[in-house]
Amino acid sequence: MVLDTTSTRRATSSYGCCKVSGVTTVATPDNAPLRSWLPGFFVLAAIWGSSFLFIKLGVTEMHPLYVALGRVATGALTLLVVLAVLRDRLPRDSRLWLHTTVFAALGVALPFTLFGYGEQRVSSVLAGIWNATTPLIVLPLAVLVFRTERMTLRRGVGLAIGFVGVLVVLGVWRGLGGVELTGQLMCFGASACYGVAIPYQKRFIAGGTESGVALSAAQLLMATLQLAVVAPLVAGAPPAPTGLSAKAVAGVLALGALGTGLAFVINMRNIRLAGASAASTVTYVIPVFAVLIGVVALREHLAWYQPVGAAIVLAGVAVSQGLLGRRRRRAAGEPAPQVVRAA
Repeated sequence: MVLDTTSTRRATSSYGCCKVSGVTTVATPDNAPLRSWLPGFFVLAAIWGSSFLFIKLGVTEMHPLYVALGRVATGALTLLVVLAVLRDRLPRDSRLWLHTTVFAALGVALPFTLFGYGEQRVSSVLAGIWNATTPLIVLPLAVLVFRTERMTLRRGVGLAIGFVGVLVVLGVWRGLGGVELTGQLMCFGASACYGVAIPYQKRFIAGGTESGVALSAAQLLMATLQLAVVAPLVAGAPPAPTGLSAKAVAGVLALGALGTGLAFVINMRNIRLAGASAASTVTYVIPVFAVLIGVVALREHLAWYQPVGAAIVLAGVAVSQGLLGRRRRRAAGEPAPQVVRAA
């Protein structure tokens, strides 16, 4: 999920594949009652935090490519149902579809697959922690490649803090190597894909008249087509449904319908009720749920330096995005730019 706000553009949001548009920073309430949006906020964090559990359940019996394919196909079907209920329609602009195809590959199909490969080698807890590094990758690419952001001293300090957190998560003093390092690098690669896709989306897709649901459904449909072609070529024939356990099938279906489908609707509601800035802080809660769910449900172990490194990463994200001084800027009428991502 990505959330970006500026003073002159609509707030846009996407999470691993989806973008919300149509919420303006001016019209969004700043002081909505907590009871109106806080339950949905924690439900969303729990859904996105549990995505790493569902991935782990899927890759235990399926190739990561087929887990990703089942996820995006289920998510696409879910959002098509939402489109029908809202009487909305898919985009009609052929050029937009071209950009959507690029985004679907970089921001959906490839990272979803990499997280699957990664979780064959590392715990869902570690995957959830690596997902939190996405904003640190987005910023330099947005500044240097896409030219959609400007580098400042505050942002540079935040990136430096985040980099230190990455080294702590890796546990570099223990020495690097082996299968676990490969898995961690795959999860980091998934976040890097998001880092490219987010500024690409901001430059070439965001700001149009199409609804967020329509754009999200289009992205998932294109990712479904891409993975439907690639998966048989790389992983061979798809597994027979009768040969899969109910746990694995349920994990993939939940991953698609909840984490890649209905969560979008909840996030859009949170933005409408609480505002883009408040809704974006779900980034800081997602790793907590990912860790708790991995430890409790899968009995995964957590080294002391991994949550410490995650906290340092999130501190770097907060500094780079200016969230620590958000109230002061709001009083001056300057919204803080934010980026949020969940697998």
